[in-house]
Amino acid sequence: MDVNGLNLERVPRVETIDKQDFLNGHVKPQRPLVIEKLTRDWKAYDRWHLDYIAEKARGKTVPLYDDRPIDENQQFNEPHAKMKIEDYVDLLKREPTDFRIFLYSLMEEVPQLQEDFYYPDIGLKFMKKMPFLFFGGENAKVFMHFDIDYANIMHFQFHGKKRCIIYPPSESKYLYKVPHALISREDIDFTNPDLDQFPALKKAKGYVTELEHGQALYMPEGYWHHMHYLTPGFSMSLRSIARNPKHLAKAVYNVFLMRNFDNFMRNWKGQDWIDHKDQMAFERTHKESNLPL
Repeated sequence: MDVNGLNLERVPRVETIDKQDFLNGHVKPQRPLVIEKLTRDWKAYDRWHLDYIAEKARGKTVPLYDDRPIDENQQFNEPHAKMKIEDYVDLLKREPTDFRIFLYSLMEEVPQLQEDFYYPDIGLKFMKKMPFLFFGGENAKVFMHFDIDYANIMHFQFHGKKRCIIYPPSESKYLYKVPHALISREDIDFTNPDLDQFPALKKAKGYVTELEHGQALYMPEGYWHHMHYLTPGFSMSLRSIARNPKHLAKAVYNVFLMRNFDNFMRNWKGQDWIDHKDQMAFERTHKESNLPL
């Protein structure tokens, strides 16, 4: 399927699936899947809309992120702004905004929301202290990235609709991966990519899907993902530790070495380090793809 010049196929969908079929058909071979009715018997299916979250979390100050490029003054996962969550929800409902909530800690901040869902018995051992919420406004975009811990992720969408473009780790060589980072070049707009400037993207084989309220996307270990909020909404991710020993080793490296090294170099070299990494992303990708520099 050609989507804006990208080589993407639809993520397979089922309404429900049993544990063994999910393990054998998706977890073991590391294939993505949308499960449409996994949350239908959760209290969250009826309750989890923006106003409900704003009421339960009222008074909490939340970190906000937008799509500005990383600069030398910004540390790893450092927020761009902060706001009371009820004010942020009002903003989402009022107008489009680039501000997103990223990795909002459900367990620590609003523990009563745990009563609204349970960990599904589908063969993944979820990390019970790591459910995270993500919020975005209409047309907000999350740059293409993969997660630092290479976890298996079950991503549940609520209140709204988003489009997800995902790629397996095997396609990293075509995605202009920035060295010492978890992202592709931030000047690539995966909703409308410039394939003259970034031609290697045409060689990457990935998936696309749209998620609506209550639907769940399984993203296997180390999958790249780009999220585009088509309407205001939010989602929850449950994580299961990587099973592949190579992915576990990469996760340890990312957490304890890569992240700290990159912060050190940014503090030392500033914007020159960021510009150097962007240039290396271009050169390495084109070398791997047999394309001219």
